[in-house]
Amino acid sequence: MLSIKNLHAGIADKEILRGIDLEIKPGEVHAIMGPNGSGKSTLSSVIAGNETYEVLKGDILLDDESILDLAPEERAHKGIFMSFQYPIEIPGVTTTNFIKTAINSKRKAQGLEDLPAKDMLKMIREKAELLEMDRKFLSRSLNEGFSGGEKKRNEIFQMAMLEPKLAILDETDSGLDIDALKIVANGVNKLKTKDNAVIVITHYQRLLNYIVPDFVHVLHNGKIVKSGGKELAHELEEKGYDWLK
Repeated sequence: MLSIKNLHAGIADKEILRGIDLEIKPGEVHAIMGPNGSGKSTLSSVIAGNETYEVLKGDILLDDESILDLAPEERAHKGIFMSFQYPIEIPGVTTTNFIKTAINSKRKAQGLEDLPAKDMLKMIREKAELLEMDRKFLSRSLNEGFSGGEKKRNEIFQMAMLEPKLAILDETDSGLDIDALKIVANGVNKLKTKDNAVIVITHYQRLLNYIVPDFVHVLHNGKIVKSGGKELAHELEEKGYDWLK
């Protein structure tokens, strides 16, 4: 599904990613771990198409096609979704209207008609229930006045509605208490299928107690320095990152 080949990328003449190679297949969950400044969020931003970053070398393929020349919205239309570490607030735009616009934009890019209103509302109700989400939040301005946990749950709701091929969760556990973490992780687990894949970016092993990865990759100084199974996350929790340098 996703193939990253010798990826070098940076910002303002500073190289941050220094040769990333990664293969992600449908049905897999990959965790990216590493200390602050290792390049984790840069990697997620580059995959999603954040134009702040420049790809210096290498390629990113989705379903065997390079996506480097695609704008962020074009990548989203092809099935890439990113849950942000700090979701933004958009006053005056309700969550429901935001998600309607996003879904119909994706459908238009695929040559489809807008989703009928009754089908949209049915889908919204089903996904909100799946995530144990109070539907009153859907009529509020996007993320405005939401707690950290509510914002993250709202991000997973958007993921549920858009049904992406590849979901990138950039430090979704940041600022969550244990109850919110469990609800968000439970939502992610319910959305996993044999046809989609998830990249979980995190500092801590605790999230991986609830979203169990098939593979764990440790990023340090812009490179993947070690890969393994879920047991690697436990080893990192015990030893920290210094032993990998």
